[in-house]
Amino acid sequence: MRILIANDDGYLAPGLQALVDACRDLGDIAVVAPEQNASGTSNSLTLHRPLSVFEAANGFRYVNGTPSDCVHVALTGLLPWRPDLVLSGINNGANMGDDTLYSGTVAAAMEGYLFGVPAIAFSQADKGWAELAAASRVARDIVDPSVLQRLLFPLADRVSTNGLALAGMAAWWALWLALIVGVMAPGGAAATRSIAVAASMAFAVIATSGLDRWWTTERPTFAVVVARDDVSVRSEPTPSATALFVARPGTVVAIDRTRESSSLVTSRDGRRGWLESSALATL
Repeated sequence: MRILIANDDGYLAPGLQALVDACRDLGDIAVVAPEQNASGTSNSLTLHRPLSVFEAANGFRYVNGTPSDCVHVALTGLLPWRPDLVLSGINNGANMGDDTLYSGTVAAAMEGYLFGVPAIAFSQADKGWAELAAASRVARDIVDPSVLQRLLFPLADRVSTNGLALAGMAAWWALWLALIVGVMAPGGAAATRSIAVAASMAFAVIATSGLDRWWTTERPTFAVVVARDDVSVRSEPTPSATALFVARPGTVVAIDRTRESSSLVTSRDGRRGWLESSALATL
């Protein structure tokens, strides 16, 4: 396995060294990290000054830029090979909720994902490095090849965005846009109502006409039956329902939606049915 490791705390951060040490026996490892602490830089790229790559005494490479710069440079010419996995961290502090929008740690992993490489970002719940040994052990368990084969198996090349969900989200954006225009334009109240209604109706039409295929994206979906006994895929999520087929350990399926304790799944050959949610591991 070939692994690229980055972070946002800088190439001298203890969390980076701990992650490298934990994964050292998994294969070839390349480290490309920021020269200085770049926390909170999100997915930003450096566009208005030159970037330089340096090599530290321990073999780590570092860049005078952001975490996204580091992964981008690594994947577009710096490395002689394409990594099988991108890891980021271990971050000094939690990245939860809104933090993920600002986090350089998450951004480094996201940059790998945008290049089509599976990626994982690791962060500690608390600041400081008091529990770093425990964090690195957990990271090593997650990155274990046997786990990755079970959780990071790409299912389908194309996944269509749900049109109805898209319409609901777009309607909210339409309302915000209408509010802004309504405040700025003459006759604000009338403009607000007309724009909101028109935009909502337009996206409702898209949602019900099948035009949501315009939003079809190329990205992997990850889902696989965990290694356990054979599980029946049924016509309904009830014990008495007719068994449509048997999902054996390692069977790859796509999760469409979940109801009660079962999930509606589609197998790689197009068969659909309900499967116990407890039989699934997803990422």
